[in-house]
Parts: sequence; structure tokens; C-alpha cells
Amino acid sequence: MAWNIIIPILTLILGLVGGFYGGTWYFKREMGNMQMDEKQLQQLARSMGVNLNQKQLNQMTRKMGNVNLKKKKK
Repeated sequence: MAWNIIIPILTLILGLVGGFYGGTWYFKREMGNMQMDEKQLQQLARSMGVNLNQKQLNQMTRKMGNVNLKKKKK
């Protein structure tokens, strides 16, 4: 009788935890492979309410390039 309650609850908890870790792993992998040009970066910044000038845009592009290079070396 108790197993009819315990097993579904444990299954739900394990599924939620597994889904969370699987989702974060997938999201990190996709973010690491993402490449953006300057227009896309500018559009992303605007959607967050930030206007980037050319110097800031160049810095962001350089930083994103460095992150991608570090990931490819591993």
C-alpha cells in the first residue's frame, strides 16, 4: 500500500532532478557553441535595455571570442 505512494513520489523527484541537470548541461553546451556577430550582440543588449557603443561592442565581441577559444582548446 505504501509503495503505491512512495514510488511515484520518488520517480517524480528523480525525474525533476535529472531533467534539471540535463537541461543545464545542454544549455551550457549550446551557449559554448553559440557564435554571434555584432548585429546580434547589439540586438541582445537592446532587448536587455542596454545601448552599447562601438567600444563596448568590440569588448564584448573579443570576450566572446576568448571564451569560445578556451572551450575549443579543452
